Amino acid sequence: MDGDKTVTVPGSVGVIGGGRMGAGIAQVFATTGATVFVAESDESAADAARKRVSDGLAKAAERGKLAEEPAVVLDRVTVSGDLARLPSNVDLVVEAVPERVEIKVDVLSRAESVVSDGTVLASNTSSLSIAELGAALREPGRFLGMHFFNPVPASALVEVVTAPATRDVVTDRVREWVRALGKTDVVVRDSPGFATSRLGVLLGLEAIRMLEEGVADAKAIDDAMELGYRHPMGPLRSTDLVGLDVRLAIAEHLHSTLGERFAPPQLLRDKVAAGELGRKSGRGFYDWS
Repeated sequence: MDGDKTVTVPGSVGVIGGGRMGAGIAQVFATTGATVFVAESDESAADAARKRVSDGLAKAAERGKLAEEPAVVLDRVTVSGDLARLPSNVDLVVEAVPERVEIKVDVLSRAESVVSDGTVLASNTSSLSIAELGAALREPGRFLGMHFFNPVPASALVEVVTAPATRDVVTDRVREWVRALGKTDVVVRDSPGFATSRLGVLLGLEAIRMLEEGVADAKAIDDAMELGYRHPMGPLRSTDLVGLDVRLAIAEHLHSTLGERFAPPQLLRDKVAAGELGRKSGRGFYDWS
């Protein structure tokens, strides 16, 4: 990109889903000046989403990472329990709902019916096919993947995933928006797990197998990768942060598309069945209570 070119964030952004990822996406866009509309499934979920954004802004202010008062930024965020209230003139819509094709197709199709022809549509999916999701849209050329990482405000990367139908002008626009957020874009072709999930999940699954086999305890495995290979976070602690249920769902998808090397270990299945989902449940491979 030309160094003299002014890079701006979109003036208005819609975020579908106000969970941890959606709230983080809303926070970073609002922090850089965008007007943000967050759509949730009902008013109760909308209230929870607004609190997540508010809490995230408060933490950013405490760390000295916020140039404005949290309340000023929060005023740029509207949260609703009705997707139909999504403004038609938003520049960008990012869906951040659970990793299930039917849910994503439903909300993306509904969003497309509301927004203008110039709106870019994106999915925050970490593994599902962008081409498959885009096939359900009237205009798949304006659709791509924007894979943010958790926690969104602190993460430096956004994986931009392009399908064969994605128009180059859409990809270029999204890359500029990512850079305007102060993040780095990595463009990858649509393929199972993209680049980051494919590599990250494979490492995480092998770490779980090592724990299952008694090779070492969780902390030792994580310390080995953090200290020996300079990973900022070990694979088991990272799995707790992402959510064991999320990692299992991604592994099952990759197992079905890429083969046995992505077969989920029984220990992962057992922990998910027991409700040990990581930080969000209070316990996973570590105790977060």
